[in-house]
Amino acid sequence: MRQSTTKISNHDMHGPVAFDTTPWTQRSSKTASEVPVLLLHNLDRSWSEAELQEVLTAAEKLEAALGQAGHPVASLAIHRDVEAVLKDFAPSRYIVFNWCDGLEGDPKAEHLVPQALEALGFTYTGAEAQTLLISQDKRQIKRALQIRGIPTPWGRVFHQPEAEGWDRFPAIVKPVAEHCSFGITREAVVDSPQELERQIARVLETFREPALVEDFIDGREFHVAVWGNGHPRVLPLAEMDFSAFDDIHDRLCTFESKWDPQSRPYRLIRTLCPSPVDDKLKARIEAVAIAAYHALGCRDYGRMDIRVRDSVPYVLDVNPNPDICDDGSFALAAEVAGYSYADMASHIVFLAAVRHHFT
Repeated sequence: MRQSTTKISNHDMHGPVAFDTTPWTQRSSKTASEVPVLLLHNLDRSWSEAELQEVLTAAEKLEAALGQAGHPVASLAIHRDVEAVLKDFAPSRYIVFNWCDGLEGDPKAEHLVPQALEALGFTYTGAEAQTLLISQDKRQIKRALQIRGIPTPWGRVFHQPEAEGWDRFPAIVKPVAEHCSFGITREAVVDSPQELERQIARVLETFREPALVEDFIDGREFHVAVWGNGHPRVLPLAEMDFSAFDDIHDRLCTFESKWDPQSRPYRLIRTLCPSPVDDKLKARIEAVAIAAYHALGCRDYGRMDIRVRDSVPYVLDVNPNPDICDDGSFALAAEVAGYSYADMASHIVFLAAVRHHFT
């Protein structure tokens, strides 16, 4: 799956923690061997050889994990035509593990995959099309959060470089419809009206889309993995450790920190899981994460990116289709909770399986 990956360090810093691994939803009465899985992932022929290999390796690891859990599994790569790839498979017999984050030539088309799966009659893991469509636009995410009173940084959208009336600094400037930290550099954090207007102009020119300007929350950052339906549960908190940096312009997850192994932020930003956080703040973060999960209509699993200032957790982003590679923060949180990668993958399958009627 071609998504950003954060370097995970100190896996064993705290060791495993006690966590209730009892299934958190009504599970199918079937065993894993009776729940065949079609692992659907996307490929794009415009990607570099290294990018293609990275995606194929990640897909092989997830396929192996599902097989290790006992599921019969077939890995299917798609470019554009979902129906053609699935034409030989009966929807009544399979769960589709939807691991697509776009279609060839259109990285913002991830919502079209569940649309196609629904039209074909397949039961699939993860969020529905409407949730994925909303999550592509940071304006709609913020609107959904604000309607429900969920804390999120104060912000405005700008279509022109002029930023009249903005007086909150430091601020952060983001492309409104990009994810995986595209467009986020240390220069995205600005300290003056002049810097703000330069950065807005850069976003408008580079991405050909509006710029979202937000109050920059200079505080602790958490990637909060949530899974389940009805009464979802929060996995152990993963905290991005920025302690190696004194300058606030470096204290954030940039594109470079996620994609460039040779970069200083990639090497020095650590992921602490479980986070060394007190019980009171932990409860607040978990409550806000679950509220955001419901607000965006997440299903089966998701990840909330949250920063804390003055003990208030602010939701930066909601990821209904998060990276679940074996070295990502979601898999790490599951591991700390007592789930192997195979257990985690199978648990997600069973969350979807309760919506399916096998024949």
